[in-house]
Amino acid sequence: MKYIDLHTDALTKTEGVLQVSRGLLEKGGCLLQCFAIFLEGPHKFERALRFAERFDAMCAEEGYHPVCKASDIKKGEINAMLTLEDGGMFEGDLAKIEILYHCGVRMATLTWNYPNELGYPNLRRYSKWKKGEVAPIAEREGERGLTRFGREVVQRMGELGMIVDVSHGSDKLFFDVAKWSKAAKIPFVASHSCAAKLCSRARNLTDEQIRTVADCGGVIGLNFCADFIGEDRSLEGQRTALLAHARHVLKVGGEEVLALGSDFDGIPENPYMKNAAAMPELLADFSRTFGEYITEKIAYKNALRVLRAGLGG
Repeated sequence: MKYIDLHTDALTKTEGVLQVSRGLLEKGGCLLQCFAIFLEGPHKFERALRFAERFDAMCAEEGYHPVCKASDIKKGEINAMLTLEDGGMFEGDLAKIEILYHCGVRMATLTWNYPNELGYPNLRRYSKWKKGEVAPIAEREGERGLTRFGREVVQRMGELGMIVDVSHGSDKLFFDVAKWSKAAKIPFVASHSCAAKLCSRARNLTDEQIRTVADCGGVIGLNFCADFIGEDRSLEGQRTALLAHARHVLKVGGEEVLALGSDFDGIPENPYMKNAAAMPELLADFSRTFGEYITEKIAYKNALRVLRAGLGG
């Protein structure tokens, strides 16, 4: 079964073994892989432009088919779409959104783990942790959301056909975007998120948020980061917990809301979902649990519907 993955950091990963590569995507049966530009530090816009060029070069070298609208997706190809993780790359300038759009960017998270010109993240305070450590539990940010500029950005993204991604956004930011989404009748996504009811991390979505994404016609990409799935880090523990997250999102939001957003190459290796080649095992588990009809929706049909609505074509 083919699949669409709404988020990987493979484009900007600089060390270690990649969890997403041409060979792994072929083994996994990938239809479309979204490649995020993720950057920390200064001069983000300038560096983002260089990574947009790197994306083009990667597509040419690896034989990926670049996608800017839904109708660009080709059967029999590994399609690739360029995204951003952190609207701080816009550097407070609406014109830079248009430049990045013309470079091929078609989806963007508004924040990462720090406040920026657009708004506030879901962590009230962020502290880094050492490799191999469990991520510290942080308090949810519920009071601060989109800034005035952030609201302008969301409006402009909708006009251009760039999908708004609320992963990493605060609770207030989430509902600010949902209000816009309902008024504009344009779906938004949480490209790589899980259910807070099962794992109470600030990065995960509450049941109210899950229902809201569904009501707006959007999707939630299931995140494979063990820190956001469950405490049992064994293969079977992660398998059981990931299936439980999928079941919960389906129960709360319905069969149209769940998609895949691995976060590969931005997360430590999960013993159950080590890399993109493990996707057939996950989808087989989904088929046994939910049936093939719903599994196809999770694998690619729900995401494809949102791409058609958000990008056109």
